[in-house]
Amino acid sequence: MDDMFKIKDLGPPKYFLGLEVHRSVDGILLSQHKYITDILIDTEMQDCKPSPTLMEAQCHFDDPSSPILADPSSYRILVGRLVYFTVTRPDLSFAVNCLSQHIHEPRQENLDAALHIVRYLKGTPLHGISLSSNSNLVLNGYSDSDWASCPVTRQSTTGYITLLGSSPLSWKTKKQLTVSCSSAKAEY
Repeated sequence: MDDMFKIKDLGPPKYFLGLEVHRSVDGILLSQHKYITDILIDTEMQDCKPSPTLMEAQCHFDDPSSPILADPSSYRILVGRLVYFTVTRPDLSFAVNCLSQHIHEPRQENLDAALHIVRYLKGTPLHGISLSSNSNLVLNGYSDSDWASCPVTRQSTTGYITLLGSSPLSWKTKKQLTVSCSSAKAEY
């Protein structure tokens, strides 16, 4: 490329687009520690107690008594920032998917759940994707779905992760487009 274009070698990457690259003999770790610190400062939660769990089990956000946020822009910005975390954090994929389904009309319970995820991130700042240099090159895929988990639409949610050895390649959580009549159809 140097023959055709004028380029400059900056050396191995250490920080790029909010991603921190840590190299070792075992492989590469991609994390977003600085990005977590920035969100904690922006939400004024630097001194909060970290949460050991990502979100409550069976959290559906269907409480009609929870007030609608007067200014939803702060919620939308926070959820957008959490979506960017799913680049290096497959563990956040399902929770962020649940929050993003309420982006059009967020309630206080949605904002509380988003801030709970921020508290979880404070306790796990160095988590990320480990790309191992010595794992076997076996491709594995895992998927699962629930059946009619949304109490409003009765749609199911599907998630998958693909691994090459022990290194994750792709992952996704998505609400299914159709309503399934059984758990077998939801998983199919």
